[in-house]
Amino acid sequence: MRRLAIIFLAATLAGPAAAAPERVDLNLVLAVDSSSSVDPDEFALQMTGIAEAFRTPAVIEAIEGGTHHAIAVTLMEWSNATWQRENIGWTVIHDAASARAFADQVEDAPRLIYGGATSISGGLRFALERLAASPTPAERAVIDVSGDGANNQGVPVEDARRAVLAAGVTINGLAVINEEPDLEQYYRTEVIGGPGAFALEARDYEDFAQAILRKILREIEAVPVARARPHVAPSGGSAGNQRDEGALEGDGRSRTTGRAPSSPPPA
Repeated sequence: MRRLAIIFLAATLAGPAAAAPERVDLNLVLAVDSSSSVDPDEFALQMTGIAEAFRTPAVIEAIEGGTHHAIAVTLMEWSNATWQRENIGWTVIHDAASARAFADQVEDAPRLIYGGATSISGGLRFALERLAASPTPAERAVIDVSGDGANNQGVPVEDARRAVLAAGVTINGLAVINEEPDLEQYYRTEVIGGPGAFALEARDYEDFAQAILRKILREIEAVPVARARPHVAPSGGSAGNQRDEGALEGDGRSRTTGRAPSSPPPA
């Protein structure tokens, strides 16, 4: 009896355990290019840039300042039409400690895909599956895709984009233009779409950290919940033509195929 009383007292002093939020402001998929054009150093620069963004006070303040004071994030890799892997599962971030813990995960995460073609359409399809698997409802859903090349394998990007927009999801893009100088324009016209969609460029992977910080901050702050448009396609129609005239956006397109491999593709 005395032991039970001590346990009860300790639990009382410790207070209630932090409960997971019932709803978050944003479900965010970070889709990282792991194709053959991305060497180990460039992949590391992507991951370090993402990690540093989540350690930045402005990002933490933006998360805490939302209606629900929390977002949920997952990180995936993509390359070939059927080569996609979830690297870090859905993680709720609600304060500085959880943001820094996620940043540490990103910084320490191994590369799971080594090489392959550039299938943006396959990456979008897999990202949409990840959003469907999110355990936490959100006011907004965003796929944050970054890469250094145009789609060169799998179904056309327009098919995948159409499917994503029909699900009420926004696609934003970060084009690394070290190999394809016109890639940002390609992202604007062929990849991004949905409410508030935008594209940014990084001159090279050395520039990635600053670009991804601006991108993530803008995604978190994007549309106040009170003014956000519904993110469900109209019945009997598609959301393929949703546009946000105040942003650099696309106008909808896509379907995709392929499964995530059960083990990393060979180097």
